[in-house]
Amino acid sequence: MEIGLDIGPAGLALTTEMMLVLGLVGFTMVMFMVEKLRPDVTALIVLVALGLLGLVPADQLFDGFAGNAVISVIATMILGAGLDRTGALNRLAVWLLRASRGMEERLILLTSAIAGGVSSVMQNPSAAALFLPVASRLSARTGIALSRLLLPIGVAIVMGGSLTMVGNSPLIMLNDLLLSANRNLPPGVATLQPFTMFAPIPIGLALLLLGLLFFRLVGRRWLAGEDKNVTPARTESYFAQAYGIEGDVFELTVTSESPLVGMSVGEAEAQKGAPLFLAIKSGNESRLAPPADTMIWVGSVLGVMGTREQINDYAQNNLLRVSPRLRHFGDLFNPSRAGISEAVVPPTSRYIGKTQAELQLRKRFGLSLLAINRDGQVWREDIRHMPIKAGDMLVFHSIWQDLAAAAESRDFVVVTDYPKEEQRPHKLWHALLVFAVALGLALSAELPVPVALMTGAVGMLVLGVLNMDEAYSAINWKTVFLMASLIPLGWAMDATGTAAWVSQQVLARLGGDWPIWVLEAAVGLLTTLFALVITHVGATVVMVPMAINFAIAVGGNPTVFALIVALSASNNFLSASNPVLSVIAGPAGYRPRDLLRVGLPLTLLYLAVVLLVVNLMF
Repeated sequence: MEIGLDIGPAGLALTTEMMLVLGLVGFTMVMFMVEKLRPDVTALIVLVALGLLGLVPADQLFDGFAGNAVISVIATMILGAGLDRTGALNRLAVWLLRASRGMEERLILLTSAIAGGVSSVMQNPSAAALFLPVASRLSARTGIALSRLLLPIGVAIVMGGSLTMVGNSPLIMLNDLLLSANRNLPPGVATLQPFTMFAPIPIGLALLLLGLLFFRLVGRRWLAGEDKNVTPARTESYFAQAYGIEGDVFELTVTSESPLVGMSVGEAEAQKGAPLFLAIKSGNESRLAPPADTMIWVGSVLGVMGTREQINDYAQNNLLRVSPRLRHFGDLFNPSRAGISEAVVPPTSRYIGKTQAELQLRKRFGLSLLAINRDGQVWREDIRHMPIKAGDMLVFHSIWQDLAAAAESRDFVVVTDYPKEEQRPHKLWHALLVFAVALGLALSAELPVPVALMTGAVGMLVLGVLNMDEAYSAINWKTVFLMASLIPLGWAMDATGTAAWVSQQVLARLGGDWPIWVLEAAVGLLTTLFALVITHVGATVVMVPMAINFAIAVGGNPTVFALIVALSASNNFLSASNPVLSVIAGPAGYRPRDLLRVGLPLTLLYLAVVLLVVNLMF
């Protein structure tokens, strides 16, 4: 297909306003490159300059802060924090270990696919931040290098962000920029229609499949480290190997005939062949790490850990009823709320020379001491009366909040990564229900997407999944200010005719004999280069108005060109200017050459898939 050279308003002259806007664009690019100021500070300077120079009317200058794009970003951040607070991703980590069945490639594939799906309804940097501890946990339990896990996950998050219009910032901003462009369209050009919530699903699916296949077929060869089998099934496998602490958690109900009736917990666990006593319920009161002097009565329920054979033998000998399901302690033993940890005793500790019985760790702190690792030798028997020495590695089972409170004394240093904020696993189904309702409202098209998402955010607050302070903390205000401050620059590009003038200049130099798909590729490639320099938000703001005017000039579809820009703005797998890569690059230790080796072919494949699927769709 050939195109003509109809550029609409013929011979647009470069005005003073256009030069000022181009100057601000150039200033933004330079400041983002040299990094003398933070990007959000630069964006605020540009925002104020637009007002001082009269390039954007004063009564519209700060409309970006109340725009649909910014509200959608805030709402998705709160929704993501709600899911995180309920421990949904900790459960996911356990399931992934079981489902991988000892194969690294399967673990990477499953984790990446789920991360890509999550990123479709959550801001990409938030999804990366949520999956970072999941990957760290998987790495610690399997021995797979974190660098082999994080890049495939990060790529899947970027790809999956294209599944919906709220998965990443460029797509969130796109509809606002389209509506803004409608105010300045040349006569005779049809009004640009915004995209529905799930309009880009075919593109997102193709991109996510590309990312998964890339690392399944060729990409893993370029990752640091070696392929290896993973430890299947339980997260606790590390502690089973290192300390012999293995088995599952069972509930034992004390019958009236049981010899344990009238015993203390300390006496019961001192019996030969006794399992680990982790919790007790008497009456309506349940507690983890029961003190040794806690009495056992008829009807008491014991939460114990051991192998099935050990538990059955102990129950038979002591006339206890066994329940393999956690009917009473499911909430207490949820891995997002409690678990096993390691802690080192420093030379300054007040614990040195004292025994567990003297310290009363269960009664004072809620900590069950399961084992002591001293000079490479593991002690598990009769450790209640074993004096603690400097350098001992103590193995605890506790509620995470109790562990954090006890660690504040600095008598031991916890070396296990654990959630330090209050977790609410009992609110998991509330959070999932709210999330589903928000997505359903967005899908129904009865409500604007920002209203639907903010309804979900309010639901998280009303149902107690989050409190208001936690919601404020969940919002990345740097992202909010960056977006809200740069959006008016896009308006100025459009309203002053700068975008049309730039498009006219580009077209005059390219000539009119190029197929439309070649021009789409040029726009996509230019956007990708801009994103490397001025972030994906800046590239979207600058390029969407230009792409719309360029499409009008060459007889293309302005909406398609704008969509290519929004998708290409996230096509950055080469540098930490991509917010997802900035989250994972440090923990994984990626160097620029690592990103270049994997990112360059991915960038080219991404652009090719976008062009192919977009042209098939439109």
